[in-house]
Amino acid sequence: MDSRFPARTFAHLAALAGLGVACLTVPATAQVTAVAPAAAAQAETETATAPPQPTAQDRHIARLIAQLIPKYHISTMALNDEISERALDLYLDRFDPLKLYFYQSDIDQFKAYKDKIDDMVKKGDLTLAYSIFNRFTQRVDERVAVALELLDSEFDFSKEDYIIVDAEAAQYANSPEEARERWRRQIKYALLDLRDDGTEGDEARDLLRRRYKRYARRFKTYDNDDLLEAYLTSVTSAFDPHSTYMSPSTLDDFNISMGLKLQGIGAALREKDGNTVVMQVIPGGAASLDERLQPDDVIVSVGQGESGEMVDIVEMPLQDVVSLIRGNAGTVVRLGVKVGGKGTLEIYKLVRAQVELEQSAARGKIIDHEMPDGTKQKIGFINLPSFYMDMQAARENQADFRSSTRDVRRILMDFKTQGVQGVVIDLSRNGGGSLTEAINLTGLFINRGPVVQVKDSGGQINQYNDEEPGTVWSGPLVVQTSKFSASASEIFAGAIKDYNRGIIVGDPQTHGKGTVQTLMDLAERLFGTQRANYGALKVTLQQFYLPDGESTQRDGVAADIVLPSLTQKMDVAEGDLKYALETDRIDGARHDIYNLVPTDLLTELRQKSEQRVKADDEFIDLIRRIALFVKQKDEDTVPLEETAFMERRKELDAQKEEEKEELEQETDQEVYRDTFYNREVMNITGDYIEGLQRQQLVQSR
Repeated sequence: MDSRFPARTFAHLAALAGLGVACLTVPATAQVTAVAPAAAAQAETETATAPPQPTAQDRHIARLIAQLIPKYHISTMALNDEISERALDLYLDRFDPLKLYFYQSDIDQFKAYKDKIDDMVKKGDLTLAYSIFNRFTQRVDERVAVALELLDSEFDFSKEDYIIVDAEAAQYANSPEEARERWRRQIKYALLDLRDDGTEGDEARDLLRRRYKRYARRFKTYDNDDLLEAYLTSVTSAFDPHSTYMSPSTLDDFNISMGLKLQGIGAALREKDGNTVVMQVIPGGAASLDERLQPDDVIVSVGQGESGEMVDIVEMPLQDVVSLIRGNAGTVVRLGVKVGGKGTLEIYKLVRAQVELEQSAARGKIIDHEMPDGTKQKIGFINLPSFYMDMQAARENQADFRSSTRDVRRILMDFKTQGVQGVVIDLSRNGGGSLTEAINLTGLFINRGPVVQVKDSGGQINQYNDEEPGTVWSGPLVVQTSKFSASASEIFAGAIKDYNRGIIVGDPQTHGKGTVQTLMDLAERLFGTQRANYGALKVTLQQFYLPDGESTQRDGVAADIVLPSLTQKMDVAEGDLKYALETDRIDGARHDIYNLVPTDLLTELRQKSEQRVKADDEFIDLIRRIALFVKQKDEDTVPLEETAFMERRKELDAQKEEEKEELEQETDQEVYRDTFYNREVMNITGDYIEGLQRQQLVQSR
């Protein structure tokens, strides 16, 4: 893979090619798979097999990973005792994140190896991986047996009770009695959750019986590839969350998916605590066009066609969930969704489709915006969902190949002919794309100069410049960002900020994805050919830096003017991932400084915006909802007394209903949506235009 492209990684190319459920940025918990559609059904009837055992090839792969990861990883960190301890934590969390299965005595026994995994992997010794897994499957069988027994008993929902929902606050059980009590509360919570969705009595209990039995069967079908991938990914992800090992079978699935261009809903999914969580919605896909499915939503069931049975997918392996959701373009799939993972179950009916470039392309609109004082400002608004390029056409030197830079250039030229006074570029849902495009697009707004610096694991720094002299738009520029603005978006926004070329408005900071990954085929590394399949190592080997030398890693790009939003409180940023690399800096590069963000004007813009936000009823209501969201997100426990449980759920449901109504008011894929939030962005832009003109710093051109 061309490492010049940013860390949307190898899988990003698959997503742009139309793979409906390919992951764009693949953390350790995510999968990119192309499983046969019958896989999920087969999992229900799979018979138990003998526990897997490591093979000679598995041991050889482990030794190879131990050599490659410290050699190529950007951190230059050795495979040492610190990595070993992290790897053990990640491996245990992979199987038992909520501490529901292992006993504390199990953990104490495993902890004896916390500083030995590094040495074991170097020797190709995988015995610990199998020992932990076999103990886990033993505990799963024990817990499921208890759960099935408890489901035959009665529960008192009028009694004051609670369940711990924060994994950090939870403790492993010390005895069978403690484990049984944990599971009594788990089942009580699950029954209340189902009751809130209208499923009660024998129907609810039968559903949970099937769910728990499926969970137990799931691990009976684990094979060598599954265990090898889980264990070695725990080791590689101890370096950073984007470095993973792809087993031979997963690599086969990935290559098939790349070739077949399978269709789906257009979303990146990951598994978290037994749930299927939406990681990102791909611009131009079915989910993006529908607009309801959002990052952090949890999918709990999947139905085929208009009326097929809704299959419960809680605790179902992600690859099986993917196979249920994926299908031919034009067919219907129904998703049972809990918005944000909480609240009432919603059923979303989606028509599967390939991701269409046209729907994810840059689009512009001229807004005649009325300012609070009654004056009018003519503002050009550009919606840019990704930094895209038709790479095949570009390689073939086609004169009219499609790219984000070419499309934005055309839009800007049109804006100029119609006399716009300022431009807003909306990157609030832009997860990145081509680094080349981020550089070229920045060049539309600066004369020439450095846009991004890239450092490799050897410490070598390469500088990537806009080489084309002149600008297409030299007037007032506002860049709208959010916590979902990642990778190439951060390169563009950061360069605009370093050059003092325009102002950044949105969440306090962008996503913070400042690294580059590449995929190494292990057989090719060993033999110089892909004649065998040893899987692949995805390793973080480069890091981005802005012109002034700051890295976009973890800290992202800070907004000049912050607006209230729910997204800024979601745990969806790079810094929320375990063992995310820290930020650092290098020497800055020499570049022009545009006098377009005077300190006094920026202070004035902030003050005016704050006053409007404080007086706006819709922002006041949003701030109330943000406070409720944060309160419930930070809770370690949930009440299990029915009245208290339902009151808490009612609060959540009311908030989700308000958000749903807001979405319904936003018609399909508008370039600019006339919401209170966007109106405030326009107010800021109008003030910015007026301020620059007042100080005679710029003319709209």
